[in-house]
Amino acid sequence: MARTLIKMPSTAKRGELIEIRTLISHPMETGYRPGADGKVLPRNIIRRFTCGYNGETVFSADLFPAVAANPNLIFYTVATESGTLTFTWEGDGGFKQTESVTLTVTG
Repeated sequence: MARTLIKMPSTAKRGELIEIRTLISHPMETGYRPGADGKVLPRNIIRRFTCGYNGETVFSADLFPAVAANPNLIFYTVATESGTLTFTWEGDGGFKQTESVTLTVTG
């Protein structure tokens, strides 16, 4: 399992624009580098990231081999109602990791 970091406010006012920062530490491999035996190591990258807010997708990105080894994604959304933001990273070899964070919206 990869290590993830998610930085976002736990509370916000209704209509407020909030910044969300995500980082995943994952053993990335481009698929072009030879291993110790001279054979090319198989590609192992994060290919897709999605963020859902109470079940509605608010941000998604397709990632490619040139992405950083530990993809750091920063994006914004509007706080509309209290609920759960769900973050999903998908990659090669069936890799999938999901994390959730609760947001409380006031007034």
